[in-house]
Amino acid sequence: MKLQHLFLLAAVALLLVSCKSDEEIAYMTNIDKIPSAALTAATTQAGDFTVKPGDLLQINVAGTNSDAVKPFNKIQYVPTLGSGMTYGMGDYSVVYYLVDDNGNIDFPVLGRLHVVGMTKTAVQEYIASLIYPRYLTEVPTVECRIQNFRVFCVGEFNAPGVIAASNGRLNLIEAIAQCGDLTLQGQRENIMLIRTNANGERYMKRINLNDANFMTMPEFELQQNDILYVEPNKYKKRSIWSLPPTYNAAVSIFGTGVSVVNFVLLLAK
Repeated sequence: MKLQHLFLLAAVALLLVSCKSDEEIAYMTNIDKIPSAALTAATTQAGDFTVKPGDLLQINVAGTNSDAVKPFNKIQYVPTLGSGMTYGMGDYSVVYYLVDDNGNIDFPVLGRLHVVGMTKTAVQEYIASLIYPRYLTEVPTVECRIQNFRVFCVGEFNAPGVIAASNGRLNLIEAIAQCGDLTLQGQRENIMLIRTNANGERYMKRINLNDANFMTMPEFELQQNDILYVEPNKYKKRSIWSLPPTYNAAVSIFGTGVSVVNFVLLLAK
């Protein structure tokens, strides 16, 4: 068999080995088998982040009597230059609450509050319970938002990077979409999620995007400072594999020798 035929067969074999099946690329292949009740239950838990040290919170207290709730809102007035070079106090900016290493925030009137480990909903209910009925005659409306919600996406994304969620909520599919989807070389069946809990302890969870059950997992709703890592699949690992320099030199010499032998045989014909 001619040498050219051997090279052709080797190339075809390599192409067949590197082909990926539809099952490896498709997401949620068994979505029709997931009970709707399970999906609904997971949806109702969405968007309730857990407070951790280092979080930056915006907490607003509202009520029908704006003057009564004003002391419970942390506002910094910014001097504005008016006519005649006089300064006014008409503009203001919201000052956020930084959760310290001990899990506390300093809240107007109420003092130091321990909020670490609480969900957003729990923080809102907790602050409202401290204000009413001690300070107000009506139950106030308390809104808590996180201002530094970020998720870090690295590995086989088409556009890896840092995602900031201004509304304080983000799920796994949304994060993948904002990163331009996974590359064809990404392992969809083995996404690594690294999360830090309220106690500062890290743990890791593997997620299979081929199996739609991941949509019912608690990890489907991402938390602030989560890390998503998509590992390259075996085909990409194989494509970037290289021989050590010594072997590369040997292969080069062998290839040159084969070329010389072929040239000599051609002249001898």
